[in-house]
Amino acid sequence: MEGEAAHHLGRVLRAQAGQVYELSDGESVWLGRIEKAGRDRIEFSLTEQIPAVSPPLEITLLLSLVKFDSFEWALEKATELGVSRIVPLAAGRSEKALIAAAGRRGERWKRILLEASQQSRRVKVPELAAVERTEKGFSRTPAELKVMLSERPDAAPLREVLHGRAARSVALAIGPEGGWTEGEFAAAGKAAFAEASMGKLILRTETAVVAALANVSFALEPGDKS
Repeated sequence: MEGEAAHHLGRVLRAQAGQVYELSDGESVWLGRIEKAGRDRIEFSLTEQIPAVSPPLEITLLLSLVKFDSFEWALEKATELGVSRIVPLAAGRSEKALIAAAGRRGERWKRILLEASQQSRRVKVPELAAVERTEKGFSRTPAELKVMLSERPDAAPLREVLHGRAARSVALAIGPEGGWTEGEFAAAGKAAFAEASMGKLILRTETAVVAALANVSFALEPGDKS
């Protein structure tokens, strides 16, 4: 191991020979024993392959740009909750300054996804797409089930939208503070997104991410729901 990961392990965590870590190449997971630990290079011997656990659902999160501290917190929690792909959206009501600055945050966001994946012991790091305009994001997202969180009074409750559904791939679209525009509702409907409500309370974008993903996982992941 070399580069930033080895630097962190060797200098920050002060790794020593004989210590055992879980190592992943994005496909498989092994136990590796440190044979030689330097400050910027760590040498391992692989001792045992262990089961690789992957999220049972393929979830694409289309997340509107909001203030970066909130957006980045949402990236971290979405990773912990098993999202496979994240598409940042330049929504109609996203602040223009955030949209302009988002292109310079890509490497930081990838690092957040990596660290959150390591913390939650995920095998694969979620894919981070480039920032897209809402209409393109909707039209380019294939999934068996597509859900758009909505504050409109006629939107069905999320539990009803998910009830009785069986899907291996899900797209979840979450709007900015201030909500979606009428044009975005129309574009989502054209792309076969179903509107779903999280209730009468108005949630911040990052709160909606956690609440909606927990609901989707509970409703659609296989297993005993009792």
